[in-house]
Amino acid sequence: MMKKLLVVLLAFASHLSWSQDYPVNYVLSVKSPGNPAQQYAINGVEGELDAKNAPVSITQKMMNVSGSNELTITVRANQDTYINLSGAVDLTGFNYEQTQFYLPGFWYRKNLRSPDKAPNARVSKSWIVREDRLSTPLAGAYNETSGKGVNLVRLDQNDEVSLAPLNQGEVILSGPTNLGAIGFQEKSNKVALTFAIPYKEAPHSYYRKLTLGEPVTSFIKLNAGETVTYKYLIRTYDSKDFSDFVAQSWNTSFDIKNPSNVDSDDFTDEDIKKTLSQFWKQSFVTNSDGLKGYSGVHLSTEKCEVLPLLEVGFVGRVLLNAFNSLEFGYEQNDQQLIDMSQEIWDSYLAHGFTKGGLFRERIEENHNWETDVFSIRRQSEGLYAALFYLNYEKKAGRKHPEWEATVKSMFDLFVKLQKADGSFPRKFDDSLVVKDASGGSSSCVVPPLVMAYEYFGDKKYLEIARKVGDYQETELINKADYFSSTLDANCEDKEASLYVATSLYYLAQVTKGKEKAKYIQLAKKASYFALSWYYTWDVPFAQGQMLGDVDMKTRGWGNVSVENNHIDVYIFEFDEILDWLAEETSEPRFSAFADVIRTSMRSQLLPYEDHMVNIGKVGYYPEVVQHTQWDYGKFGKGFYNDIFAPGWTVASLWELLTVGRTEAYFK
Repeated sequence: MMKKLLVVLLAFASHLSWSQDYPVNYVLSVKSPGNPAQQYAINGVEGELDAKNAPVSITQKMMNVSGSNELTITVRANQDTYINLSGAVDLTGFNYEQTQFYLPGFWYRKNLRSPDKAPNARVSKSWIVREDRLSTPLAGAYNETSGKGVNLVRLDQNDEVSLAPLNQGEVILSGPTNLGAIGFQEKSNKVALTFAIPYKEAPHSYYRKLTLGEPVTSFIKLNAGETVTYKYLIRTYDSKDFSDFVAQSWNTSFDIKNPSNVDSDDFTDEDIKKTLSQFWKQSFVTNSDGLKGYSGVHLSTEKCEVLPLLEVGFVGRVLLNAFNSLEFGYEQNDQQLIDMSQEIWDSYLAHGFTKGGLFRERIEENHNWETDVFSIRRQSEGLYAALFYLNYEKKAGRKHPEWEATVKSMFDLFVKLQKADGSFPRKFDDSLVVKDASGGSSSCVVPPLVMAYEYFGDKKYLEIARKVGDYQETELINKADYFSSTLDANCEDKEASLYVATSLYYLAQVTKGKEKAKYIQLAKKASYFALSWYYTWDVPFAQGQMLGDVDMKTRGWGNVSVENNHIDVYIFEFDEILDWLAEETSEPRFSAFADVIRTSMRSQLLPYEDHMVNIGKVGYYPEVVQHTQWDYGKFGKGFYNDIFAPGWTVASLWELLTVGRTEAYFK
């Protein structure tokens, strides 16, 4: 008779400072097809547990191994049955008000930056979610008063998932599944970390952007005599603050999952760049007003059509693509790329600015619409690209005084936007009237400011950037509060911490001594939060889900935000920063994981002949990769959303493959 063995182990690492027993309470749910499930409360601490009248036997064994506590739970079916087993690990000495929670890539502290239509503590104080929603299947709790932190980490295999006919209610799965759920619970101000096998989500599922659904509980079938086991690790820490706890948790995540590089192809970086460059050659577009660029926003994955829709920064990244195509055109002696790129730069100088002197940020000629509210992020990303362009051209002996004057005038406008605390508003109009004062994305302006200091030799640009650095240290890093950098979401997100780390990397390029050392340590602190969004494991897909059919490996890919639960290739130069930090801070995990990211993102979903991965054209690297039970609008787990923006994915991978670009700029 076939047996399924998954062991449940709850362990304390012997070298950690705080060790005590945690009571574990269980609820067994038994489903009879066509009928509501019955719940059985399970009692006991050792040996066979009391599961009276249940169709399964449950045993629990507690062992002390080298100073660690290990707990093994075994479930054996006495008859054919359908079950879900959940557990709660009580955290003695923790109370809810003093506790911050951590579900990597999904929940930070109490998610209070997130709107009420996304998961947060205002909606409920208790949440349990599918493991594939998390970059590591881990739940953490940190007591701010005592400085104690606890991780509950899934250890055994969770590499198999079956298709489910429903995403709410009680669902009998179509086949074997070892994907579980993990979370936290508040009861009478006390705290527990929770788990379930197979998966469940409560008090809500989260199946679409800003759409909380009904809870779901899934059930696996056990045949008579069949056995399952569950395996977890409980690790405890003394932490200086929540940031330290997140850093320790990520180190644990990396050490336990030990992600290896992805062996995906024999392509060189140049091979991949040649393929990606087909995006530029196929997407070039001219608007009726003479503005030119690459059509890389709001395209269908099936058609990859050319639309007169241009976006300076995220998500189109027209100007960064224009610089990349120029540089590559000269490297490859490809006159078509050179000519297209130069036409874009000339057209933006002539037609790409508002009356107030800002970049025309987003122009949708196909909808006869143009934005009149501007963002510090897109404006900064345009300047970032412009300074790379100017520096490259200057080194080649080609001068662009009009562009230089335009860049300077934009920075003069930015001075008017900076607040006394050093922050910049998230959004404003052409008269610089603030429309969103949130300072969470202030870090976006630092790279171009530092680049301008290097290019023009004017210290005022560095002083502005230093003020942003001070704001970041006080309001974001010290408070472990990274938010509002994803333009279509205003919540806890990956890009906020990543941009903070990037800004500090730039500041460290042009400073020395104690100031540089400070920026290095702050960058390391922020980088742990950025890393926490990136997957250390490969989530399972079922047969028939396209991503599984093409053998997609999720390790190294990053989740996006609390609002947007999909993975993508947003990396740009973060890998370079991780390598730099690994050397500066003697942390080899950073460079090791940077290698995982590089190998995983390079070409797994790169569309080329006979490997089109459900994309309509060669070189149009996909985004909105839906890896969990969530969709951005269509198709759900295992597929892409039908609308995508390859403009930014091509730009992101290009920077990943262009090693040393930033440091070369400052030499």
